[in-house]
Amino acid sequence: MGKQMTEMLKGTLEGIVLAILAASPAYGYDITARLREQGFADIAEGTVYALLLRLEKKELVAVEKVPSEKGPPRKVYSITAEGQGYLDDFWNTWSFLKDRLDQLHTKGQGS
Repeated sequence: MGKQMTEMLKGTLEGIVLAILAASPAYGYDITARLREQGFADIAEGTVYALLLRLEKKELVAVEKVPSEKGPPRKVYSITAEGQGYLDDFWNTWSFLKDRLDQLHTKGQGS
């Protein structure tokens, strides 16, 4: 992943993870796997776990410890009402930015 992609991803990863959790609760490794399925292959598990801690501190996700067949209980993350509000704002901001970037891109091509 190039430097520009990495920098852009830093600004959007919270929204991306919340969108994943809005679809269904998940534990950290599962979130990483879902990101990879979506084409975000270079995101490290450590990045996801650090992000989940930040989201938890901001009360955008809730955590439930669920027994695991292999080892200690897993932390399963789910989006909170505050997290859903944050995600709604994220999508509104994303739509605004996408529209403006599309306009700039089209004008830049001489159309």
